[in-house]
Amino acid sequence: HVRLVESGGGSVQSGGSLRLSCEYSEYTYGSYCVAWFRRGPGEGRTLIGYIDDMGRVTHDDNREGRFTVSQGNAKNTLYLQMNNLKPEDTGVYFCAGSDPTTCDFNYWGRGTQVTVSS
Repeated sequence: HVRLVESGGGSVQSGGSLRLSCEYSEYTYGSYCVAWFRRGPGEGRTLIGYIDDMGRVTHDDNREGRFTVSQGNAKNTLYLQMNNLKPEDTGVYFCAGSDPTTCDFNYWGRGTQVTVSS
């Protein structure tokens, strides 16, 4: 069972930056993916980007280049750097882990709230 814990959310004014962190339990075998998702008010979760066990990063919706997914120096840490934040970035941000040997996201953190005011 993969455990993921997000941190770093909060309230910020438009144009500001935040860096979210996700600490996840170590995968002991097989390939895997760990991702950031966003859920806006009244919306479903959308994929921002993910990293695989080889350290390769794929961005799906990087919010016009303002968001960057990266791996921390500790292998079981994932970051989401968010720059030039806009009110429409407001939402709950989740870290998700895949089943081993897949990139199917079935493990979720509790999420961290990001609120951007204009």
